[in-house]
Amino acid sequence: MSAPPSASAPAKAPALDLDVEHLFTAEELNWRDRVRQFTARHITPVADADFEDRHFRSELVRGLGELGVLGMHIEGYGCAGAGAVSYGLACMELEAGDTSWRTFVSVQGSLAMSAIAKWGSPEQKERWLPDMASGRTVGCFALTEPDGGSDPAAMRTFARRDGGDWVINGAKRWIGLGSVADVAVVWAATEEGVRGFLVPTGTPGFTARDITNKLSLRASVQCDVVLDDCRVPADAVLPLATGLRGPFSCLNEARYGIVWGVLGPARECLRAAVERSRDRRVFGKPLAAFQLTQQKIADMAVEYQKGLLLALHIGRLKDAGGLSPAQISVGKLNNVRESLEIARTVRTVLGGDGVTSDFPVMRHMANLESVRTYEGTDEVHALVIGQTLTGHRAFA
Repeated sequence: MSAPPSASAPAKAPALDLDVEHLFTAEELNWRDRVRQFTARHITPVADADFEDRHFRSELVRGLGELGVLGMHIEGYGCAGAGAVSYGLACMELEAGDTSWRTFVSVQGSLAMSAIAKWGSPEQKERWLPDMASGRTVGCFALTEPDGGSDPAAMRTFARRDGGDWVINGAKRWIGLGSVADVAVVWAATEEGVRGFLVPTGTPGFTARDITNKLSLRASVQCDVVLDDCRVPADAVLPLATGLRGPFSCLNEARYGIVWGVLGPARECLRAAVERSRDRRVFGKPLAAFQLTQQKIADMAVEYQKGLLLALHIGRLKDAGGLSPAQISVGKLNNVRESLEIARTVRTVLGGDGVTSDFPVMRHMANLESVRTYEGTDEVHALVIGQTLTGHRAFA
């Protein structure tokens, strides 16, 4: 039996190449290459062990800050101010190592830091963003509630005024980084609409408990959060955010990163299928020489390349300031769905060995199941697209 591909080998594009590389700028390729090197050195070699052990490698957080990827799309406050395509390529390279680390960058930068950068006061930005960009401070984004994440308008978490303070009561679920965060962006209903609050996680009444029975994103941290008479001062409110426009704008940032990110696991799974099918011999010849194997590999390569071109187009729209939520939904729906299908098909090419940790395929497949759900399920994105096409709103 031939050995599986080395876990620490640098990522390579599949053999079929539509010459997309020349469509990127030198700066974008520099971001890609730097993050690819970081991933190959610090994430890929330990990804399987961390998945098995449910281990969040907190020592990498400062390294990601030094790399410049935390809030890298934000201007100022120690952030890189990079373009959308550069951020997308960074997401793809991180998720090629493990989805947990693209998720970390997404929660920290696209959700928590974006909320402060978009909707915070100058004082709030100065207080939190520089330390979050460097990785000295970790943030989380508390929106989803136990009864369901697809209907935030029905949130039960409530904040009431009490003199000059706010008192928050409620529960949140599936909150990434909740137990390791220093500050939580908590979204709560108020008498004046949904508001965002910056809640230091040491505040009395704030508790976060890890969800430990996950079979996906095992190297990441997701939590149940309880707010029990959690008191914060008036200046904890994000002053520019009233209503769901605030959290939705941040979700769109995170969804955009997913459009690119999931292509990383797809690429790595496809690479494993090509290499293994060349090496493994059955019925007297390489598995790659069979027509059915080539059909699978060809279909997967086509879908991967289409997904990359779609991500690039969406990234260019975002850099030009013309990206709509429905266009993000097209990218998220398609690229997650196709990446999952690639992982599942690669598993069949690898045979029984595909269910072992000799190959990263089952780990990527399990992680992608979470990505399919968070930041909008397939059904939610289909309804966003459907409403845009028909003019009729099908949400309840």
